Amino acid sequence: MRPILVTGGAGFIGAHTCKALAVEGLDPVVLDNLSRGHREMVRWGPLVQGDIRQPADIERAFQQYQPTSVIHFAALAYVGESVVQPLSYYQNNVSGLINVLDAMVRHGVQTIIFSSSCAVYGVPDVLPIAEDGRQQPISPYGHSKLVCEQTLRNVAAAHGLRFAILRYFNACGADPEGDLAERHDPETHLIPLAVDAALGRAPPLHIFGSDYPTADGTCERDFIHVSDLARAHVAALHHINGNTENLTLNLGTGRGYSVLQIISSIEGVTGRPVPLIRAPKRPGDPAILIADASQAERVVSFKPMHSDLTTIIETTWRSRV
Repeated sequence: MRPILVTGGAGFIGAHTCKALAVEGLDPVVLDNLSRGHREMVRWGPLVQGDIRQPADIERAFQQYQPTSVIHFAALAYVGESVVQPLSYYQNNVSGLINVLDAMVRHGVQTIIFSSSCAVYGVPDVLPIAEDGRQQPISPYGHSKLVCEQTLRNVAAAHGLRFAILRYFNACGADPEGDLAERHDPETHLIPLAVDAALGRAPPLHIFGSDYPTADGTCERDFIHVSDLARAHVAALHHINGNTENLTLNLGTGRGYSVLQIISSIEGVTGRPVPLIRAPKRPGDPAILIADASQAERVVSFKPMHSDLTTIIETTWRSRV
């Protein structure tokens, strides 16, 4: 079988997905510039070191490995950074995808899984958020993902591509077998920041806002384990390779946890206190983001297996101690 090209496969979700592909007997080939990914996380196939902003790098990967499909992770993904560096986000996320699609069309590659985000919804007016919910992103990052989705649909319609757009909610956890961990620099995700604070490796955790209209006043989010996300990519790939329909799916659990619930769970699992600093709200932070994840279960039979809060915390903790 010809390989699957995984752009950004040296990153957190990309590396977990490469492992999931290998478990299924598929052959991932990683294209990554290693600016935010890690060479040592490329363990289930070859690495082509290259940048999606450079068409020649993409062409090299296509010519050398002749992939049958693409799973496209490569992107910048920090909301705050996107506000101060919007040009970088449009260059990487939008122009990068255009370059990948151009190579697919020229090489006759028909299927692509696209890594999108719940950031395309902005502040929701209906909860839980369904795939047909209003899309009004509030950051350049979210808007870049929405433009990518629209671009992908247009190119697919013109050239007969099949695609799955997967909108993640809060990716978290670490490989249960200990092969992979979350490594971001800077780290911005709640759970690893809280775990590192409990370990004394990071400053006290900042809680941004405590008067939201939630049960305990802190934000609520839908947390999904990274290994579950990886399995969802494989399920979506199988589906679009065997069907003519395109997919747009939320990937979440349909359940929200507040910041204080996360902290309490970390303290319960680890037996260590999480030092805290209460801080003002951040502009644009929605009070609650919870997925309607029923369509992923109905269409591709995807159901999270590792996304209970205890497993999320335990795998994160083991990967960082």
